[in-house]
Amino acid sequence: MKNLLVLFSLILLTNPLFSQDLSEKADNIIKTEFNEKEGPGGVFMISKKGKPIYEKAFGSANLELNVGMLTKNVFQIGSMTKQFTAVAVLILEQEGKLNTSDLVSKYIPDYPNGNKISIHQLLTHTSGIKDFTKTKGLSEIAQKEMTPKMMVDFFKSETADLQPGEKFEYNNSGYVVLGYIIELVSGKTYEDFIKSYIFDKVGMNNSYYATDRKVIKNRAYGYHQKSYGYVNKSVISFSVPYASGSLMSTLQDMLKWQNSLNQNLLLNKKETAKAFTKYKLNNGEEIEYGYGWHLKNINGIPTREHGGSIFGFKSMGVYIPSEDIYVLGFSNCDCNSPTQIVKDIAELMVKDLQK
Repeated sequence: MKNLLVLFSLILLTNPLFSQDLSEKADNIIKTEFNEKEGPGGVFMISKKGKPIYEKAFGSANLELNVGMLTKNVFQIGSMTKQFTAVAVLILEQEGKLNTSDLVSKYIPDYPNGNKISIHQLLTHTSGIKDFTKTKGLSEIAQKEMTPKMMVDFFKSETADLQPGEKFEYNNSGYVVLGYIIELVSGKTYEDFIKSYIFDKVGMNNSYYATDRKVIKNRAYGYHQKSYGYVNKSVISFSVPYASGSLMSTLQDMLKWQNSLNQNLLLNKKETAKAFTKYKLNNGEEIEYGYGWHLKNINGIPTREHGGSIFGFKSMGVYIPSEDIYVLGFSNCDCNSPTQIVKDIAELMVKDLQK
């Protein structure tokens, strides 16, 4: 037993992915932003080959009760929701119930210009429709319980910003429309579809359609920072961000999600490849976005990335397919962003590989 322990220690010391040096460097990067022990904090994970090699929590999950952050806390993930919406669409395509080349008018006949906007363009943020987060009346509905049809009706008559396929412009409205189409095609609510077709199949037992009313074990509470201190996050109806940003999850569940994509548990290889293809505009220009993921690179090594921001929370994930490395970070104050931190840690991992 003693010899085995010595051998295991040597493996830890000689494997750069498990090195104390790497852990300290990751700590230092995180502490540039998350350095207040009694303030809101965050959680971070690095995984390699589907297994966590670094997991740490910083700060507090609940300021009023003085509860420290745990790596198993549940966070609102904001626009990382779009990954799930995109995969839900591809599941329906895989089942022969829709096609990404279908026009919006096939499912929502009265949608303006719907005979020129495809599901593909909604997925790639190239539909040109108005982003509802930029509309004047948003504050009036922010706390109302909206059906998907009510949400679509709220923004569908807004003047389009661009012609379909003309330009990539990040757009939350497109993913609300996608959520509505998922419901129309499947006969299930978006919440039920995501739970039964994704969460339950992957074993994401601590992931939810967001709610402020249900008791959710290990919930991290969200905060804003004002000049006089921290305040509880603004209250919104999650029926408003809906399929563009209303899911909650944990580090561990998001790793299960990433692993399920790699293992084709939800999608076959053909449909999976569609999510991670760089597409082109009408003029032939390539965009760095697939279906629900930004497709970028670190030092020439391709990555799949996405972040999220919703009242009181921010999230970010960077996946390096060639090395099966996933870096993920959540924050429970929209005053502290994990975005650059996660990117810097991912770059640290890449540099470590290139030594």
